[in-house]
Amino acid sequence: MNLFLGSILFLTATLPFSKEVYSQSQQRPNIIHILADDVAFDDLSCFGSKDINTPNLDSLAGQGVKFTSFYAPHGTCTPSRAALLTGRYAPRINDGKGLFVLFPHSKEGLEDEKEVTITELLKEQGYITGLYGKWHLGHLPQYLPCVHGFDEFLGIPYPNDHGPERIGNTGFRSNGISDPKIPLIQQAQVIKRCNNNDLAELPALFTREACKFMYRAVQDNKPFYLQYANIETHTPWFVPKGFEGVSKAGAYGDAVEYLDRSVGIIMNALKRLKIEDNTIIVFSSDNGPLIHKDEELENCYGRFGATDPDREHVLREGKYQERYDGGIRVSCIMKWPGVIPEGIECDEIVGAFDLFTTFANIAGADIPTDRIIDGKNILPLMKGEDGAVSPHKAIYGFKAKGGLMSVRYKNWKLVLPGKHWTGTFERAQLYDLTQDIGEKNNVAEKHSKVVKEILKMAEEAEKAVEENKSIE
Repeated sequence: MNLFLGSILFLTATLPFSKEVYSQSQQRPNIIHILADDVAFDDLSCFGSKDINTPNLDSLAGQGVKFTSFYAPHGTCTPSRAALLTGRYAPRINDGKGLFVLFPHSKEGLEDEKEVTITELLKEQGYITGLYGKWHLGHLPQYLPCVHGFDEFLGIPYPNDHGPERIGNTGFRSNGISDPKIPLIQQAQVIKRCNNNDLAELPALFTREACKFMYRAVQDNKPFYLQYANIETHTPWFVPKGFEGVSKAGAYGDAVEYLDRSVGIIMNALKRLKIEDNTIIVFSSDNGPLIHKDEELENCYGRFGATDPDREHVLREGKYQERYDGGIRVSCIMKWPGVIPEGIECDEIVGAFDLFTTFANIAGADIPTDRIIDGKNILPLMKGEDGAVSPHKAIYGFKAKGGLMSVRYKNWKLVLPGKHWTGTFERAQLYDLTQDIGEKNNVAEKHSKVVKEILKMAEEAEKAVEENKSIE
């Protein structure tokens, strides 16, 4: 069946909820990871947004825990998502080769023979696994989700702005040759080539099909892992007709508010399926937001690709970099009724790759011992246990293929010397994030001993990754 054409009915018409479904009883919890694309730390109203309303995510936060020092593994999509699925820092991926942002002409991808994903571990424990939305870890058949432990996939293999309208100004495309239309893929088959009008309708399709996936899992009486990887908050900020112009933050704000609406639909489906109490929901973003104007995007997509550089954020800078927190520190919400207390907040430093180890432990899966896994079990933090602290001494901001950009250690953030788009830094910068969350006041000269201590940690961490050893 062509899902793109066959899923135009409302959710209430497509989910045949039955009494038999309601009687389901599971021991292992279902897991839903809502992986937002390019959403800023403070672009949810529960994280301080004044111009974007996110009532469903606010409700989710009120029923669970907000992590306020949660770090994405990288400042761009591909390496961040690879690290998330494998529990490893980005430079370790593919036997230390790493992965940078992939494009339609890219020949690389996440290599199955070299990596173990959380979905593969969960499948061994009887989970049904599904991904709806964006993949971005390789578009060739040998790299698609179903090779990496996903039973079901419906989505696009790379971002929605990698279409034929962008023909080479970024320097990443192949000699000015136009890219093909964005493919909509089911399992490993292209079922449609999407124009911009099609892309605007995909978010609704992905939400409906994600809910139907949950229904099928419940009907089969099996626990499930669902990654709902939205696309609308990545440029171009297209949303279905009738949902434009609702936000005070322009097209981007409309996209975030539409994502919030989708979260509400998924949460409502859980209630109707009577599995809300046995389901873990995690919301996070793959990296920070687009904050600088991009002439090519604006020329291609008009207001749907026009960034407002005057729109303020609490964190410094945005995506495409791992030095300042705006690129890698993201909002994170977790809910698990009866396990995670309601309305709590955790400021301990954690990383998105911790989800790999935490989900595996919850499901009863063995953590691989034949490779370095950087992710740690953060369940004690999720549960708000007395005395629970971060399992990490520090979180490191690595580049995709090696090289360290920053270190988060306790309340300190060290920005390492080197080239940045705002200039070249000759000396390390130090920020006290408890006093200066926006990293505006460099206190390196006042705290030279702290700088020296963290520089030593940075040197040891870089060496550990280069030598394929654990970071102490």
